[in-house]
Amino acid sequence: MSNFEILMIGAFAGVAGTGLGGVFAYFFKNLTPKFFSGIMGITAGLMLSVVMFDLLPHSFEISGMPIGVIGVIIGAFLISLFDSHIEKTKFNKGFIREGLLLGIAIALHNFPEGLAVGSGFMVSSSLGIDIALVIALHDFPEGVAVAVPLSAGGVSPCKVLLCTFLTGLPTALGTFIGILSGGISNTFIGLNLALAGGAMLYVTCGEIIPEARDIYRGKISILGMILGVIGGIIITRYL
Repeated sequence: MSNFEILMIGAFAGVAGTGLGGVFAYFFKNLTPKFFSGIMGITAGLMLSVVMFDLLPHSFEISGMPIGVIGVIIGAFLISLFDSHIEKTKFNKGFIREGLLLGIAIALHNFPEGLAVGSGFMVSSSLGIDIALVIALHDFPEGVAVAVPLSAGGVSPCKVLLCTFLTGLPTALGTFIGILSGGISNTFIGLNLALAGGAMLYVTCGEIIPEARDIYRGKISILGMILGVIGGIIITRYL
């Protein structure tokens, strides 16, 4: 598979996921907290499965356990620095403001996901496709999360869709860098996978899971997470 094809897959995974989430939010504006919490739970389960059962094992195999563990720590630390600079807001501070801040946060989170796609393809096409598929599914609820407050704030449908598509573009940039770095050495590929894995673990455990619980206090997010883990295992092992 050519580098251009890999880049297009990475770009499609990011842009299509968030963009479809924006389209979904536009046509189904009255999403219940229970439904959205379940979607977020499934997302978290998928992310955890791919990181733990596919991405990190490949990283440890290629670069060794010490480098892989260091990469996970650095990846989580770097994304936490980005996260600490993104102001947390409430709906009563303005729907548009919240939507834009969420969009910035998601765009930053999407970069290491693209890095995982590019680095994954440097290992094998199956690993790259697995990661790209899960990222596309993961980006869907993020697109919804950006689109809902923007729509509630009176932003035009075209601008809402544009914002959701733009949040997915950093995935393409991350994929491109992952491809370039893959030509350096196998150890560097493994380090990149670990960096992306650490970042994805931080986003999943520090953002997605708590948000799913905050949206709706019932058990739907837990059930969704279990389904997501099972789905992730099927994707990584049998597809």
